[in-house]
Amino acid sequence: MYGVDGPFVGEANPIRGIVGDEAPWVVAGSVHGSLDVNGHLHVGVRGLVFGNDPRVPPGEVGKNDEPTFRGTVSCLTEESETAVGTSNVTTIGFPATVRGNSDIDATLVLPNPCVAPIVFILAGSEDKWFAVTGVETDPAQGRRMPDVRH
Repeated sequence: MYGVDGPFVGEANPIRGIVGDEAPWVVAGSVHGSLDVNGHLHVGVRGLVFGNDPRVPPGEVGKNDEPTFRGTVSCLTEESETAVGTSNVTTIGFPATVRGNSDIDATLVLPNPCVAPIVFILAGSEDKWFAVTGVETDPAQGRRMPDVRH
């Protein structure tokens, strides 16, 4: 997954109507998950924490300040024979540690059809995303490079 960063931080560039947090986040560990056709979402989050950035509160780099994370599945769906809409479905909050670990396990009622699903990890306290389906790579090395200092 891709931690909110760059132009996605804040309200200027929401993805499917969901704004990014006001501070950058990184996936310092890993995020593995699955979404099945019945709407069962399981996401194991390890190390989703604040990035190394001046907008991060002092002493919070490399930490998570939210007691819970939520998962959101965003689908494109048919609104009519000629119109496409967006439907965002969100889980309840699941406990999250200061190290940014959480296990999200819920069954959601997805729209039918659910086309091009995107999975977000949101704050438990507000509708802002910390991570989204995607990847960031270091072009020179071909691998993801989080910017976290513990």
